[in-house]
Amino acid sequence: MALLITKKCINCDMCEPECPNEAISMGESIYQINTDRCTECVGHYDTPTCQKVCPIPNTILKDPAHPESEEQLWDKFVVLHHADKI
Repeated sequence: MALLITKKCINCDMCEPECPNEAISMGESIYQINTDRCTECVGHYDTPTCQKVCPIPNTILKDPAHPESEEQLWDKFVVLHHADKI
Protein backbone atom coordinates (compact mmCIF):
# COMPACT_ATOMS: atom_id res chain seq x y z
CA MET A 1 0.00 0.00 0.00
CA ALA A 2 1.23 3.48 -0.69
CA LEU A 3 2.38 5.66 2.17
CA LEU A 4 0.69 8.73 3.61
CA ILE A 5 2.20 11.78 5.29
CA THR A 6 0.04 12.77 8.25
CA LYS A 7 -0.66 16.22 9.69
CA LYS A 8 2.20 15.66 12.14
CA CYS A 9 4.53 16.70 9.28
CA ILE A 10 6.72 19.70 10.20
CA ASN A 11 7.89 20.37 6.61
CA CYS A 12 11.51 19.64 7.46
CA ASP A 13 12.33 18.73 3.82
CA MET A 14 14.04 15.47 4.80
CA CYS A 15 11.77 13.07 2.90
CA GLU A 16 11.37 14.67 -0.53
CA PRO A 17 14.97 14.35 -1.77
CA GLU A 18 15.25 10.80 -0.41
CA CYS A 19 12.34 9.33 -2.38
CA PRO A 20 13.75 7.23 -5.26
CA ASN A 21 10.40 7.39 -7.09
CA GLU A 22 9.96 11.17 -6.86
CA ALA A 23 6.60 10.50 -5.20
CA ILE A 24 6.88 13.22 -2.53
CA SER A 25 6.07 16.87 -3.17
CA MET A 26 4.91 19.89 -1.23
CA GLY A 27 1.13 20.05 -0.84
CA GLU A 28 -0.97 22.98 0.32
CA SER A 29 0.37 22.92 3.86
CA ILE A 30 2.45 19.74 4.28
CA TYR A 31 4.29 17.29 2.07
CA GLN A 32 2.19 14.72 0.24
CA ILE A 33 2.82 11.38 -1.44
CA ASN A 34 1.65 10.60 -4.96
CA THR A 35 0.13 7.14 -4.56
CA ASP A 36 0.68 6.41 -8.26
CA ARG A 37 4.45 6.68 -7.72
CA CYS A 38 4.92 5.33 -4.18
CA THR A 39 6.23 1.75 -4.04
CA GLU A 40 7.22 1.87 -0.35
CA CYS A 41 10.75 1.74 -1.81
CA VAL A 42 10.17 -1.81 -3.13
CA GLY A 43 12.82 -2.33 -5.79
CA HIS A 44 15.17 0.15 -4.13
CA TYR A 45 15.45 -0.44 -0.37
CA ASP A 46 14.25 -2.85 2.31
CA THR A 47 12.37 -0.13 4.18
CA PRO A 48 10.85 3.14 2.97
CA THR A 49 13.51 5.86 3.09
CA CYS A 50 11.00 8.59 3.88
CA GLN A 51 10.06 6.80 7.09
CA LYS A 52 13.73 6.32 7.99
CA VAL A 53 14.66 9.99 7.59
CA CYS A 54 11.52 11.55 9.09
CA PRO A 55 12.41 13.03 12.49
CA ILE A 56 8.83 12.82 13.81
CA PRO A 57 7.73 9.27 14.78
CA ASN A 58 4.61 7.87 13.13
CA THR A 59 4.27 10.73 10.65
CA ILE A 60 4.56 8.63 7.49
CA LEU A 61 2.24 5.64 7.60
CA LYS A 62 0.73 3.07 5.27
CA ASP A 63 -2.27 4.62 3.54
CA PRO A 64 -5.32 2.42 4.26
CA ALA A 65 -7.12 4.04 1.31
CA HIS A 66 -4.57 2.53 -1.10
CA PRO A 67 -3.98 -1.15 -0.23
CA GLU A 68 -1.43 -2.88 -2.47
CA SER A 69 0.31 -6.24 -2.26
CA GLU A 70 4.08 -6.53 -2.53
CA GLU A 71 3.56 -7.92 -6.05
CA GLN A 72 1.58 -4.82 -7.02
CA LEU A 73 4.33 -2.60 -5.60
CA TRP A 74 6.91 -4.51 -7.66
CA ASP A 75 4.77 -4.09 -10.78
CA LYS A 76 4.56 -0.35 -10.12
CA PHE A 77 8.36 -0.20 -9.65
CA VAL A 78 8.91 -1.95 -13.00
CA VAL A 79 6.58 0.44 -14.84
CA LEU A 80 8.20 3.49 -13.23
CA HIS A 81 11.81 2.48 -13.78
CA HIS A 82 11.92 -0.14 -16.54
CA ALA A 83 8.96 0.66 -18.81
CA ASP A 84 11.26 0.58 -21.83
CA LYS A 85 11.91 -3.13 -21.21
CA ILE A 86 8.30 -4.29 -21.00
